[in-house]
Amino acid sequence: MFRLLSLIFIIITLSGCAALTDLSDSVTGLFSDSDNSEPPAELTDYEAEVKLEIVWDKSDGVGADELAVNLVPAIAARGTQLVIADHDGLIQARNIEDGKLLWEVETGLPISAGPVVAGDLLFIATSKAEVLAMDVTTGEAIWKQKVSSEVLALPVVAGDKVLIRCNDGKDFALLVENGWQVWELEHNAPALSLRGEGSAVIIDESAIFGYANGKLIAINLVDGAHLWETSIAIPRGRSEVERLTDINATPLLINDTIFVSSFNNGVSAVEPIDGGVLWRNEAVSAVFGLHADYSYLYLSDDSSDIWQLDQRNGASYWKQTALHQRRLSIPLVYEDYVVVGDFEGYLHWLSRTDGRLLGRIEITDEPIVAQPVMIDNVLYVYASDGTLAAVKVVLF
Repeated sequence: MFRLLSLIFIIITLSGCAALTDLSDSVTGLFSDSDNSEPPAELTDYEAEVKLEIVWDKSDGVGADELAVNLVPAIAARGTQLVIADHDGLIQARNIEDGKLLWEVETGLPISAGPVVAGDLLFIATSKAEVLAMDVTTGEAIWKQKVSSEVLALPVVAGDKVLIRCNDGKDFALLVENGWQVWELEHNAPALSLRGEGSAVIIDESAIFGYANGKLIAINLVDGAHLWETSIAIPRGRSEVERLTDINATPLLINDTIFVSSFNNGVSAVEPIDGGVLWRNEAVSAVFGLHADYSYLYLSDDSSDIWQLDQRNGASYWKQTALHQRRLSIPLVYEDYVVVGDFEGYLHWLSRTDGRLLGRIEITDEPIVAQPVMIDNVLYVYASDGTLAAVKVVLF
């Protein structure tokens, strides 16, 4: 339910009865859309080509607590530890070898985004518009700063600043050292938009933000000054839902090209120097993010079909539909594999070459929403019920 809830639970700015009428029509359209009414594909038998093994698994805390929040596993201590957080405020650090608990802290905060590790600090953000910096070796609080509204986007550390995106359309730059505010940006949101999970991407001394109106905007990290903007998505259609153009996913920087996906309006490649659009593929969109290898992009689209696109021109090389409507996580690409989690707690391994199914393993019976992380060819996954597991491939 979590990804669907992220689409349904929208940020609304209303004025007058006409807006209320538009909202009613839009929500009706959202629920009647054929894609949303399709049942998830049943898992069927196939010829497994890899053997998967759970090295260890732990289950503590409430995880996302059945809410549409952005809780992810973070790598710490030079790849020897994992840090996780749950919505009730529990933060834990565990050894990657065996899952042994190294430390834990009960913050009592409704954590909605994070953790993010940068050097000796980790950062979390909350549903109550707070940002907290902690010592990554002990969990000791270093500072706490109030921002304007709930935060779902992961904090991004850029030099001496940490960038925070709030759900009311405001962006903040805080000093890493003490949380003091350096600058603030306010961007008007459309009447109807998705709850934003997309963070900024950092390029030298600039930060690139995607917004709910379909624009990609570059700002100067020093003072927040506007550098350039470009329209990635143009609103189309008559209803408010049809006209949604949110850039809800974090832009992806690869080899001096920015790749970005917008709701309803495809995937685009953009030049970071001035925002010039190199190509668009309007046939496929990824609401929650992209991943890449040296030549290709990988995404799960609005119907949970998985695609491989050429980074040079956006052309599609393969599409896998066997996991249709299974509410997949952002793909993780490593070695010869593409890995996704689904709404029933399964991890699926696909071939990077042609998208065929290679293997699957059940981690839990609850959704896997967060993109897994990889350390030394062991994959670590954090499920929505608080299960943290280490999985590896054992070839037949």
